Amino acid sequence: MILMKDILDEKDKRLHLKSKEVEFPLSKEDKQVIEDMIQYLHDSQVPELSEKYNLRPGMGMSAVQLGVLKRYFVVVNDITEEDAEKQEFETYVLINPRIISNSEEQIYVEEGEGCLSINRPVEGIIPRSARVTMEAYDMEGRKIHVRAREELSVCFQHELDHLNGILITDRIDPKNPYKGRENARGI
Repeated sequence: MILMKDILDEKDKRLHLKSKEVEFPLSKEDKQVIEDMIQYLHDSQVPELSEKYNLRPGMGMSAVQLGVLKRYFVVVNDITEEDAEKQEFETYVLINPRIISNSEEQIYVEEGEGCLSINRPVEGIIPRSARVTMEAYDMEGRKIHVRAREELSVCFQHELDHLNGILITDRIDPKNPYKGRENARGI
């Protein structure tokens, strides 16, 4: 089980390295890392489990955040209806992902993007495409295409940044942390 102590902190230089392409078939180790990331993200969004294991809630995680410099990430999106009694999740595993199309419309997270590797408040916004289509591979090595919009689009772009050695603090202009807000829509 992944705990907060297992996630690299922003001071770790590995977070600024570009991750390597994954070869198929996946190794047993990579499959286990993916399963562990899914479990962490799921548990972190279930209040009782998050509290029990002291997990910071997260929607996405890249392999590099665990010190594995390979091009894959996992996103677990809570799709629960407001009145539902049981939480439901959509899970995405993207291996060797790349953006093949994106909208011109820009959005940003009004309260700022969070990151499991940054354990402090970060002021500022990151304008990102409102919609993206990503091409990637699933765990069996089959090519997939995934369309994402709004929060999911932001999350996919955030995780892809991790694979390229980029943190949110690299994307925010320290002299003007809200740069680009006038040309983007807050979500």
